[in-house]
Amino acid sequence: MMADPYAHCATLSRDQWAWEFLRRNPDYRRDYQAFIVIWRALEADYGAPPNRDFSKWKQDPRAYGPLPGDAELAAPGGELCTVDDDRVLLECWMGAKWGFHKFPLDPDHIAPGPDELSWRPPPHADAPRDAPYRFDIAFDLSLPLPPQLEAAKFRLVSRAAELRQQGLAAPKTVANQRTLWTQLLGLLDAEAAGEEVAETDAPLLDEAKAMARDGYLGILRLADSSPGSD
Repeated sequence: MMADPYAHCATLSRDQWAWEFLRRNPDYRRDYQAFIVIWRALEADYGAPPNRDFSKWKQDPRAYGPLPGDAELAAPGGELCTVDDDRVLLECWMGAKWGFHKFPLDPDHIAPGPDELSWRPPPHADAPRDAPYRFDIAFDLSLPLPPQLEAAKFRLVSRAAELRQQGLAAPKTVANQRTLWTQLLGLLDAEAAGEEVAETDAPLLDEAKAMARDGYLGILRLADSSPGSD
């Protein structure tokens, strides 16, 4: 009997789930391939960290972002590793583009450990103003905030209960999305392998592609980050 290639999904944390979708993003895979070719060439010329000759490394224009043929980042978020002339080191440029702090991971790396993942805070995403799960609350900054926060919390919990009673979507967690996400990964892998995807699965395949494109950032906005948490 063949082993289940998705058995590891049962224990993935929120951060690992985000990686499982990003590593299937064709643009990330292309960027990583271009990046690692440059990085290995730099290592061949100046040595590998931590024993590289960094004084020479940082004089090489290849050591800085953006990647050849790619556009400059319009507004990179988070801290950037720069040199004296404010150029961004290539590995940090990759992180700013794709949303992580640490050295870019090989997209073939499955379920990296917590010490290998360090995501930047994802950008805030506003729900459409007419979305049933959007709930706006006003605060009076001339009054004490603690009682207002407690009242807002009560109203939010009550509204969430109303939505569940109406059959609308419950708040997403790693636990209640795990089965769907595993199915989406399977569809992405099937298409990448050249397998024909059933017509009935076409909408799910579109959803899977959206998750790989930028939906992984939505995963990072979830509060649930512990594996197996309900």
